[in-house]
Amino acid sequence: MNHINKSDLFERAKKVKCLICDIDGVMTDGKVYIGNSGEDMRAFNAHDGIGMQMLMASGVHLAVITTSNNNVIYERMQKIGILCYCGQIDKRKAYIELKEELQLQDDDFAYIGDDLSDLMIIKQVGLGVTVPNAVQQVKEWAHWITERKGGEGAVREICEIILFGQDKFDMALEGYLASTACL
Repeated sequence: MNHINKSDLFERAKKVKCLICDIDGVMTDGKVYIGNSGEDMRAFNAHDGIGMQMLMASGVHLAVITTSNNNVIYERMQKIGILCYCGQIDKRKAYIELKEELQLQDDDFAYIGDDLSDLMIIKQVGLGVTVPNAVQQVKEWAHWITERKGGEGAVREICEIILFGQDKFDMALEGYLASTACL
């Protein structure tokens, strides 16, 4: 059940200048695979990557705040221009730092997360979003629950909501098609 109607969703999306994403359970399905050498691996959805690239092409900032402390995640996000805060047990500290760095207010942010470590930011931002596979407490506080699960295109869904809310979808698509970045 979503706590706001679609018109309010798009009104909130109009104001978004930065989308913050969690990784595990949002950009991935939440599963962590352990390789023979002990390294952990995750699978990312290519549709999410395209949505993120389109959002960046429209001028909206992207950031990741995650409890995971993984160099592969950090390097991948840095490579594609996404601000990355890894190893954040208390994600609020990273959020405050990001707000100061970008000189934005709470209403300028959308946040998509799925677990208790995301809850305080979801309550604080202008557009708090979660996924159907989130824990119940997060679902109760989020403004919007995506139709797609984490790791199955949920990030793409919120990217498109922001783009349509800001009437920038066509421009973002052109920017994506003109880019050479590969997500």
